[in-house]
Amino acid sequence: MPVMEYLERNARKCPDEVALVELNPEERDRRRMTWKEFDLIQPDVNKPYRREITWSVFNEKANRFANMLLSRGVGKGDKVAILMYNCLEWLPIYFGVLKTGAIAVPFNFRYDADEIVYCAELAEVDVIVFGDAFIGRIETNAERLSHGRLLIFVGDNCPSFAESYHELVADCSSKNPGIHLTDDDFGAIYFSSGTTGFPKAILHKHQSLTQAAQMEAKHHLTGRDDCFLCIPPLYHTGAKFHWMGSLVACSKAVLLKGTRPETILKAVSDERCTIVWLLVPWAQDILDALDRGDLKLEDYHLSQWRLMHIGAQPVPPSLIKRWMEYFPNHQYDTNYGLSESTGPGCVHLGIGNIRKVGAIGVPGYRWECRIVDENGAEVKQGDVGELCVKGPGVMTCYYRNPEETAACLKDGWLFTGDMAMQDEEGFIYLVDRKKDVIVSGGENIYPVQIEDFIRRFDKVKDVAVIGLSDRRLGEKTAAVIEIKEGMTCTKEEIDQFCMALPRYKRPKEVIFADIPRNATGKIEKPRLRERYGADRLVAKETTE
Repeated sequence: MPVMEYLERNARKCPDEVALVELNPEERDRRRMTWKEFDLIQPDVNKPYRREITWSVFNEKANRFANMLLSRGVGKGDKVAILMYNCLEWLPIYFGVLKTGAIAVPFNFRYDADEIVYCAELAEVDVIVFGDAFIGRIETNAERLSHGRLLIFVGDNCPSFAESYHELVADCSSKNPGIHLTDDDFGAIYFSSGTTGFPKAILHKHQSLTQAAQMEAKHHLTGRDDCFLCIPPLYHTGAKFHWMGSLVACSKAVLLKGTRPETILKAVSDERCTIVWLLVPWAQDILDALDRGDLKLEDYHLSQWRLMHIGAQPVPPSLIKRWMEYFPNHQYDTNYGLSESTGPGCVHLGIGNIRKVGAIGVPGYRWECRIVDENGAEVKQGDVGELCVKGPGVMTCYYRNPEETAACLKDGWLFTGDMAMQDEEGFIYLVDRKKDVIVSGGENIYPVQIEDFIRRFDKVKDVAVIGLSDRRLGEKTAAVIEIKEGMTCTKEEIDQFCMALPRYKRPKEVIFADIPRNATGKIEKPRLRERYGADRLVAKETTE
């Protein structure tokens, strides 16, 4: 069944229970509201920028937006882009789009003006809903974007080239519009990360969205008494579909703005959060703050916190071992997935398998996995090959891109581009991205293995291993290393630590610098290769 039915059910069964909280402990300014909005969303004057809505209000707001879109001729098959930071309006708008039969198209809030135009035209977007932080980027191409499209602004002081969300929905019906939809109808377009160029548009049916929601609730045993803390951006499949476990369970969730260690622990404490999804950098920051004594666990109410899980990137086993020293009673899970597989969970460790930290896990609920060679044949157990997944959350296609679709979708199997191996118990270990494998002197070198090793050095906060051009070897390994705050480190120390690695895996070059990560925590290796690859090679050539 389409996921909107869960929202309707929750509004009927627990209308007055809190569904969503928007919390920004680092922002003390109150947003100006219309009186109509103020009646529905009461700010808590005793806390810095805290708002909440119940399930009935959530559903009513979704219905109002849906009925407004339908009144403007937007319906089944049309596309509605959402370009906003996390806020209390985000999910009701998303569900309002789904209720019309239109296709929701979340935009990455890091897109620049040209990327917004590119994605709007690639996905053939009919409506763009945007927040006040994006006025400048929309205005840059307003004439082009508004041609044949409805631009809707969420916030105060609506710009002249758009229409006001609050005014548009004010007098719309709060009743379900009653559009009949099935799991086979198209529901959403998500975009690839775009770290290697402009992003691809990924088309999913409603079946994918429902699968992700049900799988999340099952994997993490989400119940009515749970409270999920959501920090990553809702445009990303990971954040949204982890939250959908709360939708299925009819339980509260908190949208937190802010990633400082004290901000996260205070939110867990104040809102009594039980499930927290962290990205690797945030978990590292919390541990580093605890190590330094900047945070003290006894200052917070954390006994209800039962599960910490991580996804979106390889997770260093050393990090989880450190985590369990501070939080020995926590359940832990890691989730693997792609936007092409409706986000996280097609492979997951499972909360009972902490002994297997380092693995990404086993096939998720209703998923199958294979590891294959370059010819598509399954490799022997323990050998490295490309991970392929198959299940009800696989994308329909790359929208308007049949060549790329054919390259990664074969007989229902999604070829992920990730290199992996499977142990004798069936647990899958991610080795590296296929495109990130370094070939040096004829040897395949997997950067993740070296990164996991270097992270064990107590002065290292983060590390990314990339391949740089080398005349003799073809490529050489370079380790870009970010040192912990307040510490110093030398290349000689890193070289000495890496003597425990086989000679061919030892970094040939060490670069001390910050590690760039995108909004979902993935290391932006293309940026590092561009920064330290061609420029350094040219510099070397000109001095010889």
